[in-house]
Amino acid sequence: MHVVWGFSPLQSAGSRGEQARQLVIDLETRGKQAFPIFLSILRDTGQGHLADMLIEECRCLPVPPQLVDLRPVELELHGEKQNKNVNLPERLSIPVQAESERPQKPPTPAQGSAVDKRTCDLVYELKADPCGHCLILNNVNFSRDSDLSTRDGSDVDCEKLEKRFKALRFDVLTRRDLKAQEMVSELRKLARRDHSTLDCCIVVILSHGCQTSHIQFPGGIYGTDGKPIPIEKIVNYFNGSNCQSLRGKPKLFFIQACGGEQKDRGFVVDCDSPSDKAPGGSLESDASPFQTPSANVDEPDAIASLPTPSDILVSYSTFPGFVSWREASSGSWYVEMLDSVLEQYAHSEDLLNMLLRVANAVSAKGRYKQMPGCFNFLRKKFFFTCK
Repeated sequence: MHVVWGFSPLQSAGSRGEQARQLVIDLETRGKQAFPIFLSILRDTGQGHLADMLIEECRCLPVPPQLVDLRPVELELHGEKQNKNVNLPERLSIPVQAESERPQKPPTPAQGSAVDKRTCDLVYELKADPCGHCLILNNVNFSRDSDLSTRDGSDVDCEKLEKRFKALRFDVLTRRDLKAQEMVSELRKLARRDHSTLDCCIVVILSHGCQTSHIQFPGGIYGTDGKPIPIEKIVNYFNGSNCQSLRGKPKLFFIQACGGEQKDRGFVVDCDSPSDKAPGGSLESDASPFQTPSANVDEPDAIASLPTPSDILVSYSTFPGFVSWREASSGSWYVEMLDSVLEQYAHSEDLLNMLLRVANAVSAKGRYKQMPGCFNFLRKKFFFTCK
């Protein structure tokens, strides 16, 4: 039996058993009725021994038992309806694997790199080079009448983030020691730029901060003149209504500033406490007291509620109302850990996962505690593109 039903010659399949096994496999591709029909023809033509051999080979095929449909496929012969009690060979009843129950090849898993993960629908595409603009506002020295101290260590933070975001393919612009209105001017200038050929925008603010009245995003940032700017006002410059060329694109804000003046001593847990030294010496905070508007103080601009914030993430160095710690020699806890995590994981993890790492690392430091967090209104996962 060298040529059967238009199948290719079976001699090349090897031994007789291998030829039979190949024939069974070929028949399976012709539909679930092909095999029993073929067996019936063999028996009708006096080749029952070949039918028995094929059935035996079928039982030996390496198909997991749980994937085989053991319900019989019944075949009516000679085009006539047979009595249900008719015996073989007139009515065949053999195990046949249903088409829908054959083992499916599992999808190939993602291969560990951020590039592979970007193929899914819920991931922002960063194809432009540079990916976008990154504006860093670094306030170190404040006017005497502001009652705000010099932010020693902030230049260390600024240098780290300049290098990091350049390595992440952003066009970085840094502005130092700006008054509140100058900060607003730089932010508006960035929002008015044409971002249509870019994929993202980043704003980093390093300054003293405070609590302030808000609707969406808590906290305020001080200019070097001691005047506060609500964070929600800063974010609002870049929303879909005010910056059309960034519509649908991620807008990321990283805020290193205090959210208030509360100092968190934390609470006792069962595990061993961290060995970090207690705050003292060169350790400073970016806190400034919450200022209640009075007759002698201008109330912050009223901010209209965002219709539906989208594609926005605001990462805070600390929980609203609490102090954010900074060391003169090594910079702030938050920026130190943010830079370290980006260096290690930006090539493989999405932004939210990395911010969890930052929060976990910062929360373990010091006798006084600090808890970073974020307001996330991104619609998709965000992966940086590394050089």
